Amino acid sequence: MIYLDNAATTRVCPEAALAAMAVMTEGFGNPSSRYAHGAAAAERLQADRATVAAAVGCLPEELFFTSCGTEGDNWAIRAAVEYGKRKGRHIITTAIEHSAVLEPVRALANQGYEVTYLRPDRWGRIDPQDLAAALRPDTVLVSMMLVNNELGTILPVKEAAEAIRASGSPALLHTDTVQAFLKVPFTPKDLGVDLLTISGHKVRAPKGIGALYIRKGLKLKPLMLGGGQESGMRPGTEPTAQIAALAAACQAWLDHREEYTKRIEDTKNYFLDSFSAALPQGVVVSHGDAPHICAVSLPGYPSEMLVRELSDRGICVSSGSACHRGKPSHVFAATGRPKAELLGALRVSFSPENTTEECDALVQALVEITSARVAAR
Repeated sequence: MIYLDNAATTRVCPEAALAAMAVMTEGFGNPSSRYAHGAAAAERLQADRATVAAAVGCLPEELFFTSCGTEGDNWAIRAAVEYGKRKGRHIITTAIEHSAVLEPVRALANQGYEVTYLRPDRWGRIDPQDLAAALRPDTVLVSMMLVNNELGTILPVKEAAEAIRASGSPALLHTDTVQAFLKVPFTPKDLGVDLLTISGHKVRAPKGIGALYIRKGLKLKPLMLGGGQESGMRPGTEPTAQIAALAAACQAWLDHREEYTKRIEDTKNYFLDSFSAALPQGVVVSHGDAPHICAVSLPGYPSEMLVRELSDRGICVSSGSACHRGKPSHVFAATGRPKAELLGALRVSFSPENTTEECDALVQALVEITSARVAAR
């Protein structure tokens, strides 16, 4: 199998798998238990939290473990509007956010909140001036992802923070960094955000673990009520095996960060060059600012068909959410490109394990599929 859909999920790295196994079979105590085995689990949990916090660039006490990026996004959005409910009912987000942001924002709109959706240019980039112009005295939340999951573009989160401060707006700033984490350098302080979401399975940890950064001093309501774990903010017995795996995956990536970034970016650029040379009818929809994501299109060849035929050849890529029941995704549609380009769009996303030989195999398969379709017409 040739796996080139790493923006969807990643293969768990050996370090993460071994860490999870050790905790599940040996250090399996409940961190809330008072005896020695529980205390050892609590000590391991504290160390793992510090490792993940260092990878995020925050204090351990600012990091709260969640089950996934979707949970973190929902928690951040709902807590932020609750925090600002006496100051206003206006939200700003972008038209190209993940559904984990757009759906809770849509639910709030149904409850009477006014929402401004910033639209991208044809390359998926957001103009910081549009954000500055949209800010109002009653804006209570700005939610803007750092790296778009379908285009790989980097959004102006830092500029958004500067605009919020310059305007005097009471808005809290949330960013979904699920696709940016460990791939694009940042810290919450440098970005100027109040809330920040990560997910483990995008960085070679298992599914079922993520985290939410909450700026120190920001007093938000807990996600739910219970036994007081996660400083009472997200109670429930901690998933210590998943947390250990996330910490191990973070450390493994950090140990090779420069090497991984260069390898991924070089592989992506090799693919884009090969695609353009072999398929002149193709279109590069996005080169991707982030090192690991790009998007291409073969107008006239529906992406659902391409994904299916590539799968038959043992190659995994995605239309992302790029084609759902014959319609372009909200991300690609927001770029305003021609419909034929949107319907033929493919997202290709890379990990450190991918090779140029795999890129050659993907390009050759696309040549064969398109040639066969032409011959059949």
